[in-house]
Amino acid sequence: MRRLFLSVGLAALTLTTISQASVSQASVSQASVSQASPPPAATVEQTARAEVPEREQAGFAKHAMVAAANPLAVKAGVDVLRKGGSAVDAAVAIQAVLGLVEPQSSGIGGGAFMVYYDAKSRKATYYDGRETAPAGATDRLFLDDEGNRLPFFDAVLGGISTGVPGAVAMLDMAHHDHGKLAWADLLKPARNLAEDGFIVSPRLAGMIRMERAPQSSAPDAVAYFSKPDGTRYAAGDRLRNPAYARTLQRIARFGASGLLTGPVAADIVRRVSEGPRPSTMTLADLAAYRPRSGPALCEPYRVYMVCTPQAPSGGPGLLMALGILDHTDIGKRNAKDEKAWFEFAQASRLAYADRDRYVGDPAFVEVPIKGLLDPDYLAARAELIGERAGPVSFGHPKGASAVGPDATAEPGGTSHFIVVDGEGNVVSMTTTVESIFGSGRMVDGFFLNNQLTDFSFSPTDKDGAPAANAPAPGKRPRSSMAPAIVLTKDGRFHAAAGSPGGTSIQAYNLKALVAMLDWHMSPQDAVALPNLVAKGDTFRADPFPEPIMTGLAARGMPLSTSRSEESGIQAIVVQNGGYEGGADPRREGMARGF
Repeated sequence: MRRLFLSVGLAALTLTTISQASVSQASVSQASVSQASPPPAATVEQTARAEVPEREQAGFAKHAMVAAANPLAVKAGVDVLRKGGSAVDAAVAIQAVLGLVEPQSSGIGGGAFMVYYDAKSRKATYYDGRETAPAGATDRLFLDDEGNRLPFFDAVLGGISTGVPGAVAMLDMAHHDHGKLAWADLLKPARNLAEDGFIVSPRLAGMIRMERAPQSSAPDAVAYFSKPDGTRYAAGDRLRNPAYARTLQRIARFGASGLLTGPVAADIVRRVSEGPRPSTMTLADLAAYRPRSGPALCEPYRVYMVCTPQAPSGGPGLLMALGILDHTDIGKRNAKDEKAWFEFAQASRLAYADRDRYVGDPAFVEVPIKGLLDPDYLAARAELIGERAGPVSFGHPKGASAVGPDATAEPGGTSHFIVVDGEGNVVSMTTTVESIFGSGRMVDGFFLNNQLTDFSFSPTDKDGAPAANAPAPGKRPRSSMAPAIVLTKDGRFHAAAGSPGGTSIQAYNLKALVAMLDWHMSPQDAVALPNLVAKGDTFRADPFPEPIMTGLAARGMPLSTSRSEESGIQAIVVQNGGYEGGADPRREGMARGF
């Protein structure tokens, strides 16, 4: 049954870190790993503040490495690699653990995109585990009876927000293609943690009590995160989840079929069918889910080749931004140069404008990928960067059809991890339940996604032209997830990067790649740089040094720093005869190996 579903140098610019996980969680074979200096520590996300010991996040390893957002997930992945497991084997174990210890970000009830690099063939393959809309969905999925858009969180908390989950099916397919160890054994670390309990991290504790996210106060979340005396779990408490262990046991036996058919599937259908705003999802929708795979979308940048998943992922948007920057002098500048950040922001705006207009599920809409990535088109877009920030609009690439404007509200969530195994094979995977704790609904120990709210809430414009990302039965919503693998021109692995962050993922990943490939920064310094998310006429950013802030404002680009950018970038680069890894100081991740 399982085969039925067969995936300091710039200290002045280094951002401050979210409060760190406990030292007990960070014991990932420290003796065998030499590490770089840790970034300075302070708080980014106020709701997750806790006073705990600092922890080094960067790492160096000679043979194999994992970079992920939680130390327990890193440990599970490294342990698999030590046993001779493949990069995909480790990915299965990592995802299972993340779904338990970081349920606000990803899980078996969500979806994912993966890029896999095969060291022998030097080929990059993408795997698409994006959720799908049920057969009963229509393009009016997020409109009320009067044709008005639903309030965003009304939609999120409803059953209508949940798509058919695809992460497990994608991993099942990738494991069939590239796995070495037994599937069932890869789920044991997460099962043991679920049965014995794990220590709640400061970040998870902050999410549990986050008042601005209604999912945290949803009945299922309150029940799960409350002790018998009614108080909420806090950092340092031990949380057990025997229901999750039982679900993993079923998936261990039956593969993806254990989730998408049988009693777990029936529980999913029952829960999403309950009010408010019930879903039309059926058991047939779940059983019919199939992941996709094929050659990765690879485009040149400088002396490298950057590979991402195909649409509807955020890969095309990321590659557009890189292609535009390839026609600038940003590579001759550095992170202390305000002109470099201006070029970065302008390229981001142009790429976002095109992505939002044209990218959707290619099984349903014609996505003009060749036209969007055509060197002449990208060169023409680069000429629009100018010296000051003016209005930005979408372009008209070859092959583009008439589509309406986009009205997608994509919140920041998600998780990213990277694995390099002992044979040099690589996984770069971004995984999500969408918003914090997904829809806030749980079944059998895991949260259900709210991924369908990634569709455009308005299916057409005033003249009736359909949005490329409009809802439709069986359709995958557009995603910003853009896991990236960077190859040398002769096809050897050079680097990998990726981030959570909703629509900001494109800018976060772009920053990390530019910093590593153009500015030759270490992975840790690259991911720790301030973020700048330029989209339309808004310029959201972390605080930058005053000369950069002033210089950008003079160019018509005043930065809005009222809230910090919540990235979670992981990066690994081939360096000094091994692998050097970095983890975003805004979260609890780390890079470790042997």
